[in-house]
Amino acid sequence: MEYKDTLLMPKTDFPMRGNLPNREPQIQSQWKETDIYKKVQERTKDRPMFVLHDGPPYANGDIHMGHALNKILKDVIVRYKSMSGFNAPYVPGWDTHGLPIEQALTKKGVKRKEMTVAEFRKLCEEYAYGQIDSQREQFKRLGVRGDWDNPYITLKPEYEAQQIKVFGEMAKKGYIYKGLKPVYWSPSSESALAEAEIEYYDKRSASIYVGFAVKEGKGVLEEGTEIVIWTTTPWTIPANLGISVHPDLEYSVVAAGGKKYVVAEALREQAAEVIGWEDAVVEKKVKGADLEYIVAKHPLYDRDSLVMLGDHVTTEAGTGCVHTAPGHGEDDFIVGQRYNLDVLCPVDEKGVMTKEAPGLEGLFYDEANKPITQALEEAGALLKLSFITHSYPHDWRTKKPTIFRATAQWFASIKDFRNDLLKGIEETKWVPAWGETRLYNMVRDRGDWCISRQRAWGVPIPVFYAENGEPIITDETIEHVSNLFREHGSNIWFEREAKDLLPEGYTHPDSPNGRFTKEADIMDVWFDSGSSHQSVLEERDDLQRPADLYLEGSDQYRGWFNSSLSTAVAVTGKPPYKGVLSHGFVLDGEGRKMSKSLGNIVVPAKVMNQLGADILRLWVVSVDYQADVRVSDAILKQVAEVYRKIRNTFRFLLGNLADFTPSKNAVAYDSLREVDQYMLVKLNKLTKQVKQAYENYEFAGIFHAINNFCTLDLSAFYLDYAKDILYCEAADSAERRAIQTVLYESLVSLSKLVSPILSHTADEVWAFVPEAAEESVQLTDMPEEKELPNADAIEEKWNAFMKLRNDVLKALEVARNEKIIGKSLNAKVSMYVNAKGRELLESIDESFDQLFIVSKFEIAGDVDEAPENALKLEHSSLVITAAEGETCERCWNVKEEVGSVPEHPTLCKRCADVISHN
Repeated sequence: MEYKDTLLMPKTDFPMRGNLPNREPQIQSQWKETDIYKKVQERTKDRPMFVLHDGPPYANGDIHMGHALNKILKDVIVRYKSMSGFNAPYVPGWDTHGLPIEQALTKKGVKRKEMTVAEFRKLCEEYAYGQIDSQREQFKRLGVRGDWDNPYITLKPEYEAQQIKVFGEMAKKGYIYKGLKPVYWSPSSESALAEAEIEYYDKRSASIYVGFAVKEGKGVLEEGTEIVIWTTTPWTIPANLGISVHPDLEYSVVAAGGKKYVVAEALREQAAEVIGWEDAVVEKKVKGADLEYIVAKHPLYDRDSLVMLGDHVTTEAGTGCVHTAPGHGEDDFIVGQRYNLDVLCPVDEKGVMTKEAPGLEGLFYDEANKPITQALEEAGALLKLSFITHSYPHDWRTKKPTIFRATAQWFASIKDFRNDLLKGIEETKWVPAWGETRLYNMVRDRGDWCISRQRAWGVPIPVFYAENGEPIITDETIEHVSNLFREHGSNIWFEREAKDLLPEGYTHPDSPNGRFTKEADIMDVWFDSGSSHQSVLEERDDLQRPADLYLEGSDQYRGWFNSSLSTAVAVTGKPPYKGVLSHGFVLDGEGRKMSKSLGNIVVPAKVMNQLGADILRLWVVSVDYQADVRVSDAILKQVAEVYRKIRNTFRFLLGNLADFTPSKNAVAYDSLREVDQYMLVKLNKLTKQVKQAYENYEFAGIFHAINNFCTLDLSAFYLDYAKDILYCEAADSAERRAIQTVLYESLVSLSKLVSPILSHTADEVWAFVPEAAEESVQLTDMPEEKELPNADAIEEKWNAFMKLRNDVLKALEVARNEKIIGKSLNAKVSMYVNAKGRELLESIDESFDQLFIVSKFEIAGDVDEAPENALKLEHSSLVITAAEGETCERCWNVKEEVGSVPEHPTLCKRCADVISHN
């Protein structure tokens, strides 16, 4: 007889190798065939809703690791919620309007100027849908479950129709106005920008000190005294209409080099050093308030420059006398309005100087710096020219510098409902908590929102103009335009004349001849996505407002979190979200930003082709995602190793349940041995810990808890201990069925606990789970924590035993190194313990030979009775010797009774009995 054939070795078709790049697409095909999303929603339809509202990625280009991090985090949360008592729909979305698509078409050779706006927009739409199709497949490859056949898209007619209503409601409440104000302007995009579209990069700029000679000193300053300004934008000098000083600062009149100059006393020494004044003498000091209404001469043109008072003046840099060009700065504009100055802006939409800057017409603003400084020098007004590198605002799309430029724009007035915004922020749950402070400060300090853009590809601003130029925004026109957009899409705005876009028979007192025009500008794309609470959450029956959660990158505090809050509070008085969760950016393994030039870009598609989506998903939950995270081939390899251990654990569990039928073979908890109960207590504790971590969005805690349970509690202890019983005892023995019961409970619970993360693997495992009624683990609920009797006492007792077991393992390792034994089954362990340790061991009924995986174990005496050659460890002293007897051919234990059963002379009594009774 071949005794090895009598062993109950593991049997399963669940493969050891994941082969995820090939297997995952097969699993996803099954999801598609069975319409798993629909089945999940059908199962949970009567439950309370949990809505995670998807912030729309931009429909351009392949997805990157930031996309993967974002979408996987969302999927983990949604999958968990649908398994824990909620109806958790997930409707993905896309942001589709804006400059990048226009630029992409231009790069492809589309000649925009040779077609109508409507024709160009049609091409933009086609391009956007192509990008959506591409990105959708990539997101689905990540294993993200959602209503992919019915996403929300910002260019869809129903979306645009609701967006128009948001605009109309804000206008109705008086929050929308048109005004001439300096705004961030991008010459490279030829459009106004919102603060959210600004990024800061270093730029080299000219730094000039310029003297403005006093023309009318009002008895405070002598004529010819020069008020000194400092600026890093010489190109704005032609737009200068004034000089601002702080009313409370002290200013000095300094005599140097035969001239007199005015600077703030606090900056006098610094200015003297930079400009190069030698033997400068302070002739007198005056308060800033006394300088008000003094008139200086513009250094280049026959024009006055008025001295004004402004609280925005500081002594951080410069001279304390601030060059003021109302057409090129927000503070300049505000102070200029107070003093009734014009809003002069001699720069056009392309950043080119106009005829309002004599002698500079046709020059790009940055190129005008040199001739302006030369002209100032020739006029004797340039006191100092140098160059500095400083942080400067750039267009986030083109990465090129922006300017402040006064233009007529549409604004949303934030100040009228700022307090409601701040209250809404305080009512929202923020994770991490600092998010509240960040957005609160942004909203508290922000100015009005410039919502108009001078582009073609976007949602039109639904405003008509009467013959006298008066804007027309009424309930009637808004409702009509909204309905037109819902039926035809917003392209109709560019296909029809104004009169054909108005309600039938529409009249207006300021257009007696029925001559109307329409607004040519489109809305800021942040207004598009920021309206999604209305266009998606309110529009769709399967969602609700407010959403339970918004989850995006930390850059969205100034973006989507902000614009969504503004439009929602303006329209409904409440935030669009109950909670906001943010994540950091993805960096390379050394903490550097990914870039083509560094060659350090990790591409999700490549990772999935090499390792699989579940490795990416496991990586996402392994990192502290609320801060910036790192990824590299080496990091992913470490994650893949953790995955391998988890998968092997599943395989071992399945392999040893091949002959286990839960409904017939499961052992009741009360009938289990203590060691088995101990493992179920540990499993119960793991379930509670993991579910709590899911609830708190602390996914790294799940990663470590699952990994530790699989590698330490199961593999390193219980499964190792169980092998002898599982393989060698009779199939129906009480001990074996008890262990199988624990393995089954562990298998089911682990499958469910990891399902939101390892979504493919969990489904693959579930197909092998004995008596699993559901076709997918996704159609089950999270395991429940159970009230196990004496759980605390059992855990305390067996945790103490594990300390003694660790001593034994250390002693066995030493004995192996000293060649006393080979395998642990060759060993006899003599343990010397104190009274507490003896009491513990004597209270355990299980076989110590099996628990320690040795052939012989004995409590040899008290600790102080240990011989000199004993290994003294933390909780005991131990002597390891070779076990006496023969090696059983079947179980490999060394026993003195091997051969005691004549029919089986090479077997121990236990193995001989098992074979005899089978």
